[in-house]
Amino acid sequence: MAHVIVADLGYGDAGKGTVVDRLCARGPEPVAAVVRFNGGAQAAHNVVAEDGRHHTFAQFGSGTFTPGVATHLSRFMLVDPLALAGEAAHLRSLGAGDAIERLTVDRAAPLTTPYHRAANRARETARGAARHGSCGMGIGETAAYALAHPDTAPRAGDCLSPARLRRRLAAVHDWYRDEFPGGEAVPPVDDCADAFTAFAERVHVVGEEHLHRLLRAGNVVFEGAQGVLLDEWRGFHPYTTWSTTTFANAETLLAEAGQGPAYRLGVLRAYATRHGPGPFVTEDPALTADLPDAHNGTGRWQGAFRVGHLDAVALRYALEVAGGADGLAVTHLDVARERGDLKLCVAYDGMDAIPAGPARDLAAQEALTGRLLTARPVYEPLPRDPVAAIEEALGVPAVLGSYGPRASDKRLLSAASRRRARGIPGRPAGSPR
Repeated sequence: MAHVIVADLGYGDAGKGTVVDRLCARGPEPVAAVVRFNGGAQAAHNVVAEDGRHHTFAQFGSGTFTPGVATHLSRFMLVDPLALAGEAAHLRSLGAGDAIERLTVDRAAPLTTPYHRAANRARETARGAARHGSCGMGIGETAAYALAHPDTAPRAGDCLSPARLRRRLAAVHDWYRDEFPGGEAVPPVDDCADAFTAFAERVHVVGEEHLHRLLRAGNVVFEGAQGVLLDEWRGFHPYTTWSTTTFANAETLLAEAGQGPAYRLGVLRAYATRHGPGPFVTEDPALTADLPDAHNGTGRWQGAFRVGHLDAVALRYALEVAGGADGLAVTHLDVARERGDLKLCVAYDGMDAIPAGPARDLAAQEALTGRLLTARPVYEPLPRDPVAAIEEALGVPAVLGSYGPRASDKRLLSAASRRRARGIPGRPAGSPR
């Protein structure tokens, strides 16, 4: 199988967790570890085991139900020790009692604290009707603080040095109080320091060489968070995340370890979804009403869970800015088979493609957002078996199909499907590896 990078090509919630679970539980070769390469505790990757156990994976890898599969939180992961302790407790109640023993954390990973979380909620509340959309977990504030205050931003390795940890937590605490003097109450620095020190006593905090050894020892699945259309630079600003959601972080980690390219697996639903505000050209209120999601709903901070038709225009843009994919994992194919009334957006009225402008130009991305907020979709019918139509629309072979929530509901797509895709390039012409 070699190393695989799993990334969502949409706005998130496409089923990355259940795909990672399938690769770990029933892949062609054993998986040694799942490496998380972006995001933080706001991730919500739902996995249903064969016996019905359900867990929403946030920081642990979504392969944890498979015995022996480790989780490594890379330096690109924002680690919340308090949320991680709660997640470990839930996994323990489901029979994965050794999940914490199978976990390693890069010492350079930034720490999300209660002060970041409170700042996140205060800032988003202050925006009122102009909210950007947030999980309320402090992810953006953690990333922003680390960029603005690199010398005082707490990192996982600081938990091994109590004095330094307390100084850095105090700096974040004081920053929060200065920025939001009327903000919500937060725990004292000493209490937070004690909890984070206890975290380091249970978790293996390691250097970058640990990941290098993992990559040499066996197959690794890199599990992304959120989706390419929410990328910090390539998403539709300002309705984005403070995280690189493409394959880039994983490929950086592989290159640093001297490893060759991994297999890029892009995940998408057979229809489109989005949580919270921002452009959603193919949104259909009738589908939102007809297709409730068992594990997604309206959240206090995220806002409403929105549903629409499959958007080939947005997915082609995601593939372009992500550098392409080698294969697709298409989820919720059972929904397409049952309904028969889903559509495929092949163009926008007056716009055949979403232009991919220069990288790291947020002004250009915000202008693009303005165009997308008024764009209108041009549809074709989506077949009940949409795999071939998706392959043709995106120019990438579909290699895994999901017809339900469990690993046994996923299947490698037929040789006929792969023959249909033969000769279709895995990446847009001239795109980088």
